[in-house]
Amino acid sequence: MQVDAVLVLFCVWLTCAAGKVAQSRGHKLETYKQSRSRRETSMDEGVGHKSGSPIYKRSPDMTKSLMTKSEQLLRIEDHDFTMRPAFGGPPIPVGVDVQVESLDTISEVDMDFTMTLYLRHYWKDERLAFPSTNNQSMTFDSRLVKKIWVPDMFFVHSKRSFIHDTTTDNVMLRVYPDGNVLYSLRVTVTAMCNMDLSRFPLDTQTCSLEIESYAYTDDDLMLYWKKGNESLNTDERISLSQFLIQKFHTTTKLAFYSSTGWYNRLYIHFTLRRHIFFFLLQTYFPATLMVMLSWVSFWIDRRAVPARVPLGITTVLTMSTIITGVNASMPRVSYIKAVDIYLWVSFVFVFLSVIEYAAVNYLSTVQERKERKLRERLPCTCGIGNPDEMMMDPQITGYGSMDINTTGNYGMPENGGRQERMLAQVALNDPQIASQVKPSRGYVNIWIDTHAIDKYSRVVFPGAYILFNIIYWSIYS
Repeated sequence: MQVDAVLVLFCVWLTCAAGKVAQSRGHKLETYKQSRSRRETSMDEGVGHKSGSPIYKRSPDMTKSLMTKSEQLLRIEDHDFTMRPAFGGPPIPVGVDVQVESLDTISEVDMDFTMTLYLRHYWKDERLAFPSTNNQSMTFDSRLVKKIWVPDMFFVHSKRSFIHDTTTDNVMLRVYPDGNVLYSLRVTVTAMCNMDLSRFPLDTQTCSLEIESYAYTDDDLMLYWKKGNESLNTDERISLSQFLIQKFHTTTKLAFYSSTGWYNRLYIHFTLRRHIFFFLLQTYFPATLMVMLSWVSFWIDRRAVPARVPLGITTVLTMSTIITGVNASMPRVSYIKAVDIYLWVSFVFVFLSVIEYAAVNYLSTVQERKERKLRERLPCTCGIGNPDEMMMDPQITGYGSMDINTTGNYGMPENGGRQERMLAQVALNDPQIASQVKPSRGYVNIWIDTHAIDKYSRVVFPGAYILFNIIYWSIYS
């Protein structure tokens, strides 16, 4: 019994001790949570005190703040700007004007031109209207352009084009309180220009830059020049090294595509006249000098083969070089150009001067061969009384004393050939000797005056070339 009582008392004591330990742990846990909560509260208060400090306060982004206010003022988020203004109604009129900054290059080989211009669009979008007390417009850069509707213009027949982006995108958007919009951008475009080079280099070319909406037909967008011909302005300092800019003008037409319909198209036409002075110095004058140089051979003795042949070959090769150089810088067109006519006619004149000497040399050789055969068949002239006096007799020889003294050696072989020829002529004119020679057609006219061919060439060649130049320049100038 006593043992049982002791065990019961021991169990009661353990139970009480366990209860006190649990109560103590619960109190400690509650104290930790409270202290942690107080620390977090004090930290939050400290952070709040820091954010309010002027030293650690972060300055707001004024740009974003202004942009946000502008978008709110224009109600960008309240409208669907993927649709054109007044969608479903009449076509929206879009006026255009252009300021040409520079006309950079004109290429005959690629048949194109490069132009830098300011392209400005004018239209009205009531969705962008905003209240204003002083009727002052707002100007934006390219960032707002991506959020509103703008005309989708492109350059027809353009090969390359880009919007300048130095130092930022050269784009301006100006919005007025009543909803009128001005959209301007600076563009460089390389476009095709179909050139007719049949009169090159005495030609005049007309090139066109064509502007058109890509997606909107004339039912949705009416494109027009804002001020007619005055919509196109040019810089007075524009100049080209090879062309003279005669005039700029504008036109408007409708373009039809079978799959999409009719579109308004704006044209900028400009007329260019080529400067001729460069080609006169580089092409026409050298070709003319080569032709005149080929005429020098007409004054050189026909027996001077080493002098006349190289002169003719040199002029022919020089003309070939000039023709090749001109064609190397030109497109391979299938028609004849004006410069081709001049160069090839000049080449023909140079070539004919070489042929002329070949004919003179050949006829001289034939003449000498006939004279040699005649001397072999003629009887001895020793039976002719006073041959020297007979040679001076113009009734026998057909030559006066002046002709004999001035003919020189042209057309006659050296080493007494002149005297032998005159004696042969005298012998044939003597009835007694002529009766001994068998008549032959080859001996009726045994002397062909080859020197006369050069004499005639000195007049015919320059006269024909001068006549050609008169006709050429009267047609093409």
